[in-house]
Amino acid sequence: MATSSKPIEAVIFAYQVGFGDCFLLRFVYPGEKYKHLLIDFGTTGLPANVASSHMDEIARDIVDRCGGKLDAVIATHRHADHISGFATNAKGTASGDVIAGLKPKVVIQPWTEQPDLAEDATAPAAAKKHSLALRRMGFTAEKVVQLLDAFPKSVSPALKEKLRFVGEDNISNKSAVRNLATMAPKTIYTYHGGPSGLTQSVLPGVTTHVLGPPTLRQTDTIRKQRSRDPDEFWHLQMASLDADNQLQGKPGALFPNHPSVDGGKLPMSARWYALRLKDARGEQLQQIVTILDDQMNNTSLILLFEAGKKKLLFPGDAQLENWQYALSQSSSRALLKDVDLYKVGHHGSLNATPKSLWTDFSKRGKVGQKNRLKTVMSTRPGKHGNEKSNTEVPRRTLLQALDSESELHSTHRLGAGVLYEEIYIDLRK
Repeated sequence: MATSSKPIEAVIFAYQVGFGDCFLLRFVYPGEKYKHLLIDFGTTGLPANVASSHMDEIARDIVDRCGGKLDAVIATHRHADHISGFATNAKGTASGDVIAGLKPKVVIQPWTEQPDLAEDATAPAAAKKHSLALRRMGFTAEKVVQLLDAFPKSVSPALKEKLRFVGEDNISNKSAVRNLATMAPKTIYTYHGGPSGLTQSVLPGVTTHVLGPPTLRQTDTIRKQRSRDPDEFWHLQMASLDADNQLQGKPGALFPNHPSVDGGKLPMSARWYALRLKDARGEQLQQIVTILDDQMNNTSLILLFEAGKKKLLFPGDAQLENWQYALSQSSSRALLKDVDLYKVGHHGSLNATPKSLWTDFSKRGKVGQKNRLKTVMSTRPGKHGNEKSNTEVPRRTLLQALDSESELHSTHRLGAGVLYEEIYIDLRK
């Protein structure tokens, strides 16, 4: 379908996937012609009371919404809550197979996902090492989950649930990653100021600005280096977790339903210390998976779509270290100032919406304000962080700001059985 004119309307289909992201972005052109972009498709915690086939249902609905043809797929980063829906199966019937069948013209991913990174301006020499560290992070996440399975009583049930949730989110979904790399004739791996792949032949009348992530040549803040050598850090963590997983021969508990402390061959007087050591190990694992989560979020794409008189901002799960480079550039800050729609970062995590970004949005305002900022969020409360440490997602203080200063649309407020919400934006006003 040839489409040469400018779009007059944008429609965002915000799918209720629970803790994850899935947005179908439609640009409407004169004569009822459409262009469709799928931005992320994943979850690590489905909405309550939905069938296990929920993602398959969403995939089929996407087919209907876009008329059997996608123009582009955007995977902001490789966390499972953003790409698990792209997974395939041997029968070719999985949700990822359905999406691949829509034959997108292009897939856009962050530069950190590029196989065999070249040592050039888009991926400097240090990028190869950074890419290896990212892959080892995925292996480390697998070791954490394996440890939880091997020794279910090694940490408290509450901590175990948190560790498993974040650990599984960071495990590389090989079929989804492979599917994303092969489903389109062209895959663009991009970075701040780089090509979006959404040329005028793909998306007429729309300018797409790539604001993140930066490359390591532009800035190394996304690395969040924890040691002299981040690659060595993850290598050592894998070795430590491997050693834990290889422990064998532990006898069963005498009273399995009663709380107990396994002291091994330690005398009774030393078992209190054994319990403290277990707690310390659990806290160390929590630190590891937290670092994993932060590092991967800092590779997230930040895309700004400019169409007609409107700007739509989709930053995936970009966190402060990712944002810092864009916000340090006067040209980027100027682009961001008059955003009309903001996809709330990281499901409502406070550190994914920097205060400087939020306060710079000129269209924030009270109910009734003309051209008031629209915000859209995909989240499920109670799955990540906790209120006691002020890390709950979505963060209460952020929700209050979104509600009072923008027109907030959030999937966690949709009713049971509601598959998606449609948000309309007139691009001419």
